[in-house]
Amino acid sequence: MTVRKAVIPAAGFGTRFLPVTKSQPKEMLPILDTPVIQYVVEEAVASGITDIIMVIAKGKRAIEEHFDRNRELENELAAAGKTDQLERIRRISDMADIHFVWQKDMNGLGDAVFRARHHVGNEPFAVLLGDTATDGPEPVTRQLMNVYDQYQGAVVALEAVPPEKVSRYGIAGGHRLDDGVVRIDKLIEKPALDAAPSNLAIASRYILTPHIFECLAQTPRGKNNEIQLTDAMNRSLASQSMYGVVFEGRRYDAGNKLDFIKINIEFAIKDDELGKPIKSFLKQILRRDAAPLAPAPTFKESGASS
Repeated sequence: MTVRKAVIPAAGFGTRFLPVTKSQPKEMLPILDTPVIQYVVEEAVASGITDIIMVIAKGKRAIEEHFDRNRELENELAAAGKTDQLERIRRISDMADIHFVWQKDMNGLGDAVFRARHHVGNEPFAVLLGDTATDGPEPVTRQLMNVYDQYQGAVVALEAVPPEKVSRYGIAGGHRLDDGVVRIDKLIEKPALDAAPSNLAIASRYILTPHIFECLAQTPRGKNNEIQLTDAMNRSLASQSMYGVVFEGRRYDAGNKLDFIKINIEFAIKDDELGKPIKSFLKQILRRDAAPLAPAPTFKESGASS
């Protein structure tokens, strides 16, 4: 069965970006002039998926409004003859069928995915985290779908991370098959370095089968007293095969400040309008920081007047 649906969890508080996320969803923070979550939806659409379930919570209404029609704005743009902007705005609401379900309590990523079970039904589905953008020669979700088509088992995106970051992620263990594909036999959520089976981190993109809902229903709370998706996936290994893909491309975790700044810089450099002035600005900063400090001002004592 082919993958036709995607789940985008977008219910977290975004505490690492307070105070801006007190009233603004972290998924709506902009990469240049486009919210992070729009890039996520565009990745799903570019992968061939247009039936999307977003899992949201209190304070996330801005996400719903972003993907809904704004006829007053459209009329104003049309009247002003701003056809390019009008087309961009209309495309946001037209590119996919987006449905919303609510996670009423913050019980973790596993619980957020579980909220989508009724809409997903009995078929495989993609999961794309709403605060993480990717960039590559082929959409990362499409790369996972290709592996699912070949092996007919759950698939996760994997990324090699340095030792100091291993404890931040779910880590996969297993053995390589071919072309960057790993047959997974173990998953550990945020392990200590000496307990990690590899340095391959789960990188925010998944293809899962409906069997995961049964596993989630049986999974107790884990790290941070939350229902961890990684724990449920590890439980599923007892009865189903799972594969990992060391994907081609870059992943940008817009959920932390440093990567959020990096992604804006990188996307600005690639932008036709902003690329040259941004490069020039960065060079100016580097030259300024590399220049020696200016000497402190000195004064000679003036002679006493007669």
